[in-house]
Amino acid sequence: MRQKRNLLLLFIAAIVITMAGCEKVNLYKHHGKGGHFADVLPNDEIIKWSNVAFDAAGGPAEGHPALAARIAAMMHIAMHDALNAIVPVYEQYSYHQEYALANPFAATASAAHTVLKASWPDYGATLDAKLTESLSGIPDGTAKTQGIALGIASGNAILEMRDGDGAFQNPLADWPASTVPGVYIEVPPFDVVYAPFWGSIPAFSLQANDQFRSSPPPDLGSPLYTEDFEEVKEVGIINSTTRTADQTAYAHWWFELSDIGWNRITRIQATEHSTGLYQTARLFALVNIAMADAYIACWEAKYYYNFWRPYTAIRAAATDGNDNTTPDPNWEPLIATPPVPDYPSGHATVANAAATVLTHFFGNQSPFSMTSTTAVPEGAIRSFETFKQAADENADSRVVVGIHFRFACEAGQEMGNNVGKWTIKNHLQPVH
Repeated sequence: MRQKRNLLLLFIAAIVITMAGCEKVNLYKHHGKGGHFADVLPNDEIIKWSNVAFDAAGGPAEGHPALAARIAAMMHIAMHDALNAIVPVYEQYSYHQEYALANPFAATASAAHTVLKASWPDYGATLDAKLTESLSGIPDGTAKTQGIALGIASGNAILEMRDGDGAFQNPLADWPASTVPGVYIEVPPFDVVYAPFWGSIPAFSLQANDQFRSSPPPDLGSPLYTEDFEEVKEVGIINSTTRTADQTAYAHWWFELSDIGWNRITRIQATEHSTGLYQTARLFALVNIAMADAYIACWEAKYYYNFWRPYTAIRAAATDGNDNTTPDPNWEPLIATPPVPDYPSGHATVANAAATVLTHFFGNQSPFSMTSTTAVPEGAIRSFETFKQAADENADSRVVVGIHFRFACEAGQEMGNNVGKWTIKNHLQPVH
């Protein structure tokens, strides 16, 4: 029975490649009683649409990172599911039909386009042009037609699954004032908070949004609070005399939104390692599921603990009941504080979730270099030997820029690691 199934897969794969207009090659290599999948198709379409998703969300000016991460996860799920409807290599997420004779490139492009156009309708004309570009090199015929139909069906499946999840509420909300020590209040220049509801929208992978909720932040009178208060007060102030030039550089460099930076890292890795189409689709789906759930889990904890930012804590230190902290009523961070509570750090959570998935695919020793949309000077490149090194510097940047206590960054890193591990273990597993 298994031999017959493998022969059928060989036959299907050969037809798919032939009808795709590519070199005729079997995706499955037959080894005895088993079937070994040969992931030989190029990954260009996955990488292309990752870039398109970045542009559709606003590019460097992306204004709603949690929503952008959600939509990117949906897009990559749709692309992954469409491919695995043609030849089932990995478990599907939301689309579970079979389309054995569909062109894989038409399917992935159409899946991405379906999700992005439904999510970013104002960018529709550009998305249409990108789809036309992707389809133009594919010969007309049944395979192309079925690939387009498959992509649309897969895209609609995840759109239907996420319909009504509450993600499109107004992300800006008023927040009550408070004089209670430790309680978050609005931080200038913002007079609103960002997405206080995000911790309650359904997760993609987690069983519950509070599944990996951080332990409570330290008591205001504790030695840990005192130590981290003094650190951010000294190194994070706008005119710090102890922050080094390199710390200032990476404070700016890592300030870009985490979903932007870590998707770029993923594109670099997929390109440098020449991962096949199927592995690349799975990689991007898992990275983006993990990042989307990292936002959800972190926001659940942020608004649960509602802990004040260093800006407020340092200016109001006379009220914290800690004799070892002293106020500075004029204290300002190097860069303005984002309008969300401090604990845990969202930047650290999202980064570590992505880094955990990337380490699973490529190992920790995978050097890379890149720039950032917030680099100063523009185009400045930083290099890293490991994903952990990058994630650690990312977390540290939030302290030296003056917007997080270190304990918030460490809690975020732990949460991100847990979210990443859970995502890898529980989704898109090999089916052979």
